[in-house]
Amino acid sequence: MEFKTLDLGLVDFQEAQDAQKKIFLDVKSGALKSTLILCRHHPVITLGRQADKKNILISPKELKKREIPVYEIERGGNITYHGPGQIIAYPIFDLNYFKKDIHLFLRSLEKVAISLFTDFRVKAAALPGLTGVWINNKKAASIGIAVRNWITFHGLSINIKKNDLFNFQLIRPCGMDITVTSLEEALDKDVRIEAVKEKIIHKFKGIFN
Repeated sequence: MEFKTLDLGLVDFQEAQDAQKKIFLDVKSGALKSTLILCRHHPVITLGRQADKKNILISPKELKKREIPVYEIERGGNITYHGPGQIIAYPIFDLNYFKKDIHLFLRSLEKVAISLFTDFRVKAAALPGLTGVWINNKKAASIGIAVRNWITFHGLSINIKKNDLFNFQLIRPCGMDITVTSLEEALDKDVRIEAVKEKIIHKFKGIFN
């Protein structure tokens, strides 16, 4: 499956939402090929279709003080945090040109993250019954998608920087009592975001082409 890549850089969540919606319609109409959006977000909490607001552990007033908005969105999954220390991959992919198998698509997204971590000699794995990727039983990548007309949107977030993990303490990630980690924390050294982006694009091409 061929796809183009669009790097939005560091953007507000709503800007990325708007870009996804526009590209989704263009892919649906045939005006555009499948597209992989890469970006980072200013701090934001998102609630998927299965989310419970009780998993936000601080008050709306405190969230406003910290300038962290909350969005209820159409992806699957529960609650998560996004911040500038993550790389977000939103594949707007027409599965008519891949395989019309949502389970396979989810497993393929996991493979992207696992293969990325492997390049850095970090052992990562998917755990049975839990969507996402883990390093030493700490969650390092989260997945939440939506699919309409066999076209996917939303996607994969990979924790890269260790200084952006503290905001996960504001929520129960994925609605569970789990610990979150990052590539930098696993390596115990600095990792350049831009260098990782290129690797992620390469991984998507290898797995989805």
